[in-house]
Parts: sequence; C-alpha cells; structure tokens
Amino acid sequence: MIPVKRLCLSAILLVAAAMPAYAHVGIGTTSSAMAGFTHPLSGLDHMTAMLAVGLWAALKGGKAIWVWPAAFVGVMLGGAALGMAYVPLPFVEPGILASVVALGLLVALAVDLPVSAGVAIIGLFALLHGHAHGTDVPENAGGLEYMAGFAVATVLLHAVGIAVGLGLGMRSRGVARITGAACAAIGIGLAFGVV
Repeated sequence: MIPVKRLCLSAILLVAAAMPAYAHVGIGTTSSAMAGFTHPLSGLDHMTAMLAVGLWAALKGGKAIWVWPAAFVGVMLGGAALGMAYVPLPFVEPGILASVVALGLLVALAVDLPVSAGVAIIGLFALLHGHAHGTDVPENAGGLEYMAGFAVATVLLHAVGIAVGLGLGMRSRGVARITGAACAAIGIGLAFGVV
C-alpha cells in the first residue's frame, strides 16, 4: 500500500508539472497512441478536470467510484467522434474551462448528488473535452490510436484522483475539499489567463 503522504505528494507534483494545453483545434501531433496518451498530461485544464472527477467519485463512494469515470471516458470518446466528423458544438473551449471550475467546486463543497445526476454533469463536460480532441485529429489519420491513448491516460488520471480521495479517507475529507478548491482556483486562473 502506498503511503497517503507519498500519494498526495505525487498527485500534487503531477499537477504542478503540467504545461498549458496546446491541444485544441489543430495544435500538435495527434495521430499516435503515445500522442494521445501524453495529451492529457500536457495541459493543466485536462489534468485538473480529470483528477477532480476521480476525487468527486471517491467522495461520493459506492458505485460512483467506477460509474462516473466510466461515463466520462465513454462520453468523451463519443464527443471525439463528433469532433472527428466535424459536427459543431457550441462553447467547447469555455465549457472546458467551466468544467475545471465546476468539478473543483463540486469536490470543494462535497456536493452529494445521485449517481445519475453526477453522470449527467460529468457527461456534459466529457462531451466538450472529447469534442476538442476529436477536432484535432488530422483528416489523413483515423484517430483511433490517438483516442485509445487519450482514454488510457484519462483513466489513469481518474484513478489518481480516486486513490487520493480514498487514501485521505473520511477523516481527511477536508484535504480533499481543499484540493477541490485548488482545482476551481486553477480553472478561474486559466479562464482569466493568469495560470
């Protein structure tokens, strides 16, 4: 079992080491599994939102621990398919920034919603994240390798959030909530261009 302090420190270092996302609308290489895998690790918006999903799922507990991350990944892949098919969605980039703030606040406030309501919220944000990445896939690439890599990295980020949330346990819910507040603050900083 990994000590909680080491796990929390690792998660914090992972978030702190992130660089701004250069992944939306045609920036970067998006035709390989490795490019897809590294993409969520290259932007603070993606890392923060995905870690927050895991934290929120851990705070909720029960079947939310696997249903919410699975819903995110499934809907994200559907959104990517829409993006690859050039189906337009409004407010994708602002919605991605809003997802960081909203998911952070859901964790910070320890909002306890029914699992189905959480799926709806997470699904909306996942659709936007996925669409942004689907529009990045060049026409001469199928994008399947890229999306497989992106899905695996997303699952791993959710798992880190869940591990941190479960590692903190019920005694330290305050630390998880503070982490959620930090996620929301990062989202606000990204929205105003100060992060």
